[in-house]
Amino acid sequence: HSNDHFRTKNLNASFIMSKFFPLMEFIGNICLVALLSFGGWLVMQNSLKPGELVAFFSLVNYLMWPIMNLGYVINLFSQAKASGERLLEILDAEEEITDSGHAVKNGRLNGDVVFSDVSLQYTEENAEALHGVSFQAERGKTIGLIGATGSGKSSIIQLLSRFYEPTSGRITIDGKPLEHYSLKMLRSNIGVVPQESFLFSSTIRSNISYGKPDASMDEIIESAKRAQAHDFIMELPNQYDTMLGERGLGLSGGQKQRIAIARAICLNPGILILDDSTSAVDMETEHRIQLALREVMRDRTTFIIAHRISSLKHADEILVLDKGVVKERGTHEQLMEENGLYKRIF
Repeated sequence: HSNDHFRTKNLNASFIMSKFFPLMEFIGNICLVALLSFGGWLVMQNSLKPGELVAFFSLVNYLMWPIMNLGYVINLFSQAKASGERLLEILDAEEEITDSGHAVKNGRLNGDVVFSDVSLQYTEENAEALHGVSFQAERGKTIGLIGATGSGKSSIIQLLSRFYEPTSGRITIDGKPLEHYSLKMLRSNIGVVPQESFLFSSTIRSNISYGKPDASMDEIIESAKRAQAHDFIMELPNQYDTMLGERGLGLSGGQKQRIAIARAICLNPGILILDDSTSAVDMETEHRIQLALREVMRDRTTFIIAHRISSLKHADEILVLDKGVVKERGTHEQLMEENGLYKRIF
């Protein structure tokens, strides 16, 4: 309905512009021809000097262009006003999830995560995105999440970072419910390496320290070394002060991914989330990234969302999700013996 309304309005605006702009230009040009004819006749009658006619036409042009531009400026102003209103609508939107008065604001999480019969329904019209999900992830363990698109893998991560509240059930970290921690403290303890890493048009140094702006140069270099990124950074013209293009222009997919891993390490998080981090790279680069990740995952609770089973073989427990329900769970070897959904994916 909204799209149809928008389309109709746009067509009406285009129709009016197609009628009025040529008409206005035509009237303006006719007037110029009339003035030129009348002015030329006055020059021929010696009532006007040729220089005065040229000066008059220059002044007419000086006057006409600002008036014509005013139409465009009014149009731009109305567009900017509509865009500004939409932007303010988002900025003024109330946050549904806020800190409680007694939330812990500082500290480091060990990463003992427990989901107890957790369900999530985004809106009343939608079906449940998760239903009765329960698992325990002790510190240093790796949990693999696998399933088709829309099976609920990302929903588990959204709940863990508290972007949504569960409809029912309970999530605890280190034995305390998520509400016990402030949002800033919780999210600064969760490092995320996304599938498509977003690098800003800035230096490599500021991209790595994005989550921790006060990080020292030694911390940044240490993070890059552990992410197998230090060597290729040192080969760049300005090393850590090399400016990147928008979205990391100038780096290969594997290099961007390793900088994203370095960014996650720099936070020194207790919980690490890897969202199919090696899907867009070749085998050799994948091997390097896997080495980097193995270094990062040590002593951290890690959640791996994967579409390729090769990323999950070393997980301590794999949850196979289907339409928001955990259909199978176990190690790679156990699931292969079950002849179920996991083996079919394999």
